[in-house]
Amino acid sequence: MTLHEINQDIEKHKRPQRLGRGIGSGKGKTSGRGHKGQKARAGYKALPIFQGTGSPLVRRVPKRGFTNIFAPKVAEVNVGDLEANFDAGANITPEMLEETKLLRGRYDVLKILGNGELTKKLAVTAHRFSGSAREKIEKAGGTATEIPGKITVAAKKEAARQAKKDKAAAAK
Repeated sequence: MTLHEINQDIEKHKRPQRLGRGIGSGKGKTSGRGHKGQKARAGYKALPIFQGTGSPLVRRVPKRGFTNIFAPKVAEVNVGDLEANFDAGANITPEMLEETKLLRGRYDVLKILGNGELTKKLAVTAHRFSGSAREKIEKAGGTATEIPGKITVAAKKEAARQAKKDKAAAAK
């Protein structure tokens, strides 16, 4: 195949097949729907899970688990990406990562992961660090500073429970 043959047989404005316009058209009489039956009738629409006889796969497989819609959305950046996009001695914040397009879209928590090598001394500020990422940053002579993230409902409940315990202990 050569370059001029790529688009050779492509019809840019192909006309749709006209149905029910005589036997010579190849789609006359029953218009490609066959004889009788539910599929031949007007208004027929099968469910996407329909599988003829028997119970469909979707209904045979058990339901498991759920998606927690309140879970914090965690954005991830690897130390290898920091190495490639920043100069030595840079102070890296979530705002800087957004400017360099390493972070895109909405997120609640930024986590630095340890994939890749780091040789530059960087001061990294994020909500979370993996153990290997923190180790690599500190081994290169940089600092890994954690900033507080969004306080979860579970954390608030735990704090309230602890305050109640402290108050009861102080009353005794």
